[in-house]
Amino acid sequence: MIPIHQIERACGMPDRVDIVLMAHLMRRAGFGAAHDELVARAEVGYEAIVEELLQPETQEPVDRLDLLRYHPWSWKPGTIQGTGHATWLFDMVNTRAPLQEKMTVFWHGIFATGVSKVDHWDEIVDMVDMFRQKGLGSYKDMLLAVAQSPAMLYWLDNNENHADAPNENWGRELLELFSMGVGNYTEKDVYECSRAFTGWTITPKLPRFPMGRFDWDFEYREEDHDDEEKLFLGNKGNFNGQDIIDIICRQPATAKFVARHLYNFFVADEAQVPAWQTVPPRDPEAIQTLMDAFVENDYDVRAVLRVLFNSDFFKEARFSRIKSPVEVVVNTLRFVGNHEFPAPGIGNLGRQTGYMGQEVLNPPSVEGWHTGREWINSGSLMRRINFVADLVGDVTLPGVKAILDRLRDAGELTTDEFVDVCLEQMGPLDPDSQTRQELIDHASLDGNLSWNSESHAELSTLRVSEMLQLIASLRDFQYA
Repeated sequence: MIPIHQIERACGMPDRVDIVLMAHLMRRAGFGAAHDELVARAEVGYEAIVEELLQPETQEPVDRLDLLRYHPWSWKPGTIQGTGHATWLFDMVNTRAPLQEKMTVFWHGIFATGVSKVDHWDEIVDMVDMFRQKGLGSYKDMLLAVAQSPAMLYWLDNNENHADAPNENWGRELLELFSMGVGNYTEKDVYECSRAFTGWTITPKLPRFPMGRFDWDFEYREEDHDDEEKLFLGNKGNFNGQDIIDIICRQPATAKFVARHLYNFFVADEAQVPAWQTVPPRDPEAIQTLMDAFVENDYDVRAVLRVLFNSDFFKEARFSRIKSPVEVVVNTLRFVGNHEFPAPGIGNLGRQTGYMGQEVLNPPSVEGWHTGREWINSGSLMRRINFVADLVGDVTLPGVKAILDRLRDAGELTTDEFVDVCLEQMGPLDPDSQTRQELIDHASLDGNLSWNSESHAELSTLRVSEMLQLIASLRDFQYA
């Protein structure tokens, strides 16, 4: 029998090489894609799809009206445990602009602000909405927006930063975790930076009852701002917060710091941020390429991502990142389908990433989450596998049913062909020869995949469900 990908090529479908590359792009720049979407996008062409992803304003935004109609608590979750997760999950599952939503996840991991301290879901959700709006624009504008975010102001105590009593929490993390990294500034710079942000605060907090906590707003109190001369990173002047951000964005260390974050998120797992002072980048040339793009384009994130996605170092870095819990959950829900409608259970689905070690809207610290191998332990691995296996094994879900229909249309398949088609549908994945053979040996227990009678069709349906679950447990499936 002719392999199915050769049949597709004979029918005018894109070459497998193009589909594999498109799958790589959609895993990294989005939340994966099913086979039919990959084929359609490959027909358009790689560079054209990159441009489409970089222009989210051309896509219809997610309509939250259905979510609000059936889950009114999602409008203002207030302090109800876990409800903020569901609103964001709804956006990620339904977005037609996956890169925009992926960048929202990226910025949340850097400017990590959590409800554990803020105790106000609405403000964290507002901050995420700001990441969505500004995530592909100017990094400088992003820093300013973060500095004026009520969630961040409260999270890092800048509402307690006064002219006569500076609080260094925000100033320190701005330099250490949000822009330059340890080793590129002094303690004096931290102090002077903090002085420049005095008077940047939030409106007074009102009681949360009877109708929930009122929204906060950024407030600048001129009378509480230190307007004396400051010396910051070798620059002298009567600086305010905007001036500090401008100076930070002129530092080569800032370009390198953001470039390493982008590389770690989109290309390949890097060392964790605390080690960056002593551990060099795994690909210094790639980091330099991204740094140059930042500087040449005045810190425009969209321009840097265009360089990144079209680079050889990106295209060749396949399956070199362990999927984050957000990627596992959202990839799977989009793949199997039927979760676009806000049916009962979305609240529990929103908590699944937390069970795997990434509770969105509530990072463990201002440092955010450690990525790469630190996503995996014995408990989180079982959570990942069970979550995916439960869904891909459900043959009533649209995405799984599409795979069944595809196999049925192919007619009788040998066990080799059966396994290979399932691997294509779940990735495409290219496991090593031993792993592939183990899948084939298992499939061989029941012979060829056949649909020529009702009993054969029933057995084959069960076999497909089981095979997809086995593939979900592979090491290869845990990588993006």
